[in-house]
Amino acid sequence: MAKIELPGGGIVLARGLRRDPVPDPPPEFGLYLLGHPLDRPGLYGRRLVGLRPWTPPWPHERVDWPDFRAPRDPAGAIAGLRDLLARAGRGERVEVACGGGRGRTGTALAALAVLRGMTPEAAVAWVRDAYHPRAIETRGQRRFVDRLRDAAEA
Repeated sequence: MAKIELPGGGIVLARGLRRDPVPDPPPEFGLYLLGHPLDRPGLYGRRLVGLRPWTPPWPHERVDWPDFRAPRDPAGAIAGLRDLLARAGRGERVEVACGGGRGRTGTALAALAVLRGMTPEAAVAWVRDAYHPRAIETRGQRRFVDRLRDAAEA
């Protein structure tokens, strides 16, 4: 788990659900980037969620975001990311997480930076420096970050 200070203020906890323990104290809100359990039943469908969506005991939102891809509903993902930014800006203890904690979580952190005004290129470099050097694992994830420039201006 990493404690990431966002550009422009606010802190977000970032982790991989398969490898990192639940933060102590737990978050007040979580944004979870998980595909449907049957997308990859051998990888995390059976092991992580037992073929049911994982549900934390604290307030949360789930974004349908398959492993190694971009979110299925980009507008919904952006709305969830904006909500997470607002909560972090108010000082709430928030977290963003996916199964492994690198690709989707790194992409979400870069998206938060773009929504705060960074260029996509600078946001990717910042996430790889501040969070994990292999964050944002695929071209589709990188394209999602690149396309956020227009959403950030809206």
